[in-house]
Parts: sequence; C-alpha cells; structure tokens
Amino acid sequence: MARLLNKSAVQPRSRFNLLTAYTIRRSPLRSHVASLRISIPTNSQPNRVELVATVGVRGITGIGQILFRVSRDGTEIFNTVAGIESTGSEQNYIVTFQAIDRNVPTGSHLYVLTAENLTPHTIVNVVGPVSFSALAVKTG
Repeated sequence: MARLLNKSAVQPRSRFNLLTAYTIRRSPLRSHVASLRISIPTNSQPNRVELVATVGVRGITGIGQILFRVSRDGTEIFNTVAGIESTGSEQNYIVTFQAIDRNVPTGSHLYVLTAENLTPHTIVNVVGPVSFSALAVKTG
C-alpha cells in the first residue's frame, strides 16, 4: 500500500487567454512552462513522484511538433512530443501527460517543465491553462 509523503502543485495560468499568450521557442532553445519544488523525507525508500502536466496551446502557423520535457534538479527524466495543427484545422489543444520518477533521493527537488518547437517555419503559442503537480508516495 502506498503512503503519501508530500504533494505540490502550481497553476501559472488558470484559463485560456490569447492576450497573454507566448510563443514556444524553436529547438534547441526551450520555453519555461512551469516549475515546482517537492521534498522527500528521510526513510522514504522505495518511493515514486507522480507528475501531471496540462498545457493549453494554440497552433498559429503550420503543424508544429512540440517537445515537452520534465527535469528533476537539471536532469531530464521524461519527454513527449505533441503535434499541433494551425489555421485551416483545429488550433486549440490541451496537452496532458503523466510522468513517474522512481526512488527519488531524500531532500528538496526542483521539477521543471519546458517546451520547444521541433518544426521549422511553424509557430505554436502557450495560451493556457497551465498546471503542473507532483504527488510523492512511499511504495514499500
């Protein structure tokens, strides 16, 4: 049976808003989407941190391939790609995914969510909402 160790959540954007949208940078540059900090207490092995991210995006031109990355303390632990269409098709998307980080060491850890556009000559914006949450549980 799992036992709750800690939880953390951020919501830097609570709604869809074209007026505060920003463009996802072209790879290899990255756009910061959200970050959170979670602490793992001593004597909590084995454990896992369950991370859930939701990002509202809008295709502006072309079909962008957006690479989302999650890192812990500067080391990438997860990534996924989402294709985002633009004018002439569906433009607005909610991308949601879950990542699991196993046997996280004791201490405070910074998780960072970034996005980068892999496709030349396309534009994809973050329009919201954006949320990022972590739930740490002891698994043994």
